[in-house]
Amino acid sequence: MLVIAGVFAVIALAGLADMLVTHGESPFGVAMLIGGMFWTAVFLMLSVFSVFTSVSILGVTLGVAALTIVLAVTTGFQQQFRDKVLGVNAHVIVLKSQTTFAEYRDVMKKAQEVDPDVLAVQPFIFAEMLVTRGKGELSGVAIKGVDPKLVSGVLDLQQHMEQPAHDTPEASIEKLLKEPAEGELPPIIMGKELAHKLKAKLGDDVTVVVPLSNIDWDTYRAKSSAPRTRKFRVTGIFYSGFDEYDRRLMYTSLHDTQDLVGRGDQVMGVEMKVRDVDRAEAIANKLEKSLGGPPYQVQDWYELNHNLFTALNLQKLALVIILTLIILVAAVNMVSALFMTVTEKTREIAILKSMGATSMGVGGVFLVVGGAIGAVGTIVGVAIGLVTCHVVSTFGYHLDPKVYLIDKLPIDVRPTEVAIVVGVTMLISLGAAIVPAFEAAALRPVDGLRYD
Repeated sequence: MLVIAGVFAVIALAGLADMLVTHGESPFGVAMLIGGMFWTAVFLMLSVFSVFTSVSILGVTLGVAALTIVLAVTTGFQQQFRDKVLGVNAHVIVLKSQTTFAEYRDVMKKAQEVDPDVLAVQPFIFAEMLVTRGKGELSGVAIKGVDPKLVSGVLDLQQHMEQPAHDTPEASIEKLLKEPAEGELPPIIMGKELAHKLKAKLGDDVTVVVPLSNIDWDTYRAKSSAPRTRKFRVTGIFYSGFDEYDRRLMYTSLHDTQDLVGRGDQVMGVEMKVRDVDRAEAIANKLEKSLGGPPYQVQDWYELNHNLFTALNLQKLALVIILTLIILVAAVNMVSALFMTVTEKTREIAILKSMGATSMGVGGVFLVVGGAIGAVGTIVGVAIGLVTCHVVSTFGYHLDPKVYLIDKLPIDVRPTEVAIVVGVTMLISLGAAIVPAFEAAALRPVDGLRYD
């Protein structure tokens, strides 16, 4: 068993070396490292413990490793979605239920004064439109009109700029959306996937079509033969890593968007950035009271994406419950192994009691054995789980953004979550050892020595 464990240890080391050489890009290195670690642990257990004990420890190991990995992945998804949402969206927004919102400057002033944690405020317009380039490229888009001078204080859009690069002065959103010179087309910024779909690059012209702009809503008849259109020039391409935004979102200046929708000096809402995102809900409630409630509606970033984050939380809870059942099954195996030990050691237990050992002392021995099984399984499981998380994070497992909305498997190991896994596993292990411990403690010396 030790020889076989040594062979798998060499395989694991070879996988680690392969990963270091290829900088984590080799799937064979990943498989060799994780597989080698697992089988090394299995054969080391078989060389030290009995088969029953090894199976019990292995069950705990698998459960703890799986739970550690799943918690890291689900937490990573939550953190990634939160970062992506907050990267191109504000923390708090103010909307108005009525169609007119011309007093937005007064609302902006109140928003800036409502709490010292409010860092920046800007007005915006959000509209569903069509964009076309050439003869065959057409896509439905969401255009967001922002103030070029204020937008960088509210949104982290510049950090996601790919063309021009975000760390260059040319990537400043104020420069990319500045007022064009006379005779030039107004600027527009689009997502990378949308640019790929339209086959557009920096400096290309695109045409934005305002759907139903040729309809007279009083008579429900067409006012002209075609909807209103306007040409824009692509001045920037961003990549947030969130497919929903990269495939549909475009940014223009507030003035150009107002001209496009034809509503004059009006906006759809006001959005703001706060110092602490966890206080966004409290600040939103405070601002809503300051504005007097309806027709104004104030929402924080979590409320705006409530369905998404609720689904992630429920998914995480369900996976944790299911994987905890693996640890419970391992605990049942542990109970069986301890009962077998009690049966095998009946004579020894009787001799110890006849020599003066107390029932509590005998039961304590089996509690220690159960705790030791749980501890060994937990330590090995956590080690395998953490190494797997690090390897997968380094390797960068790619996802289909059309399905998962992000392009890479996120890993976020939280020490508190690992500590909870360790604590729960140890409680289950000690709880499973209680019944066999009572069985051993209740054994009478005469029953163990009757046939000797």
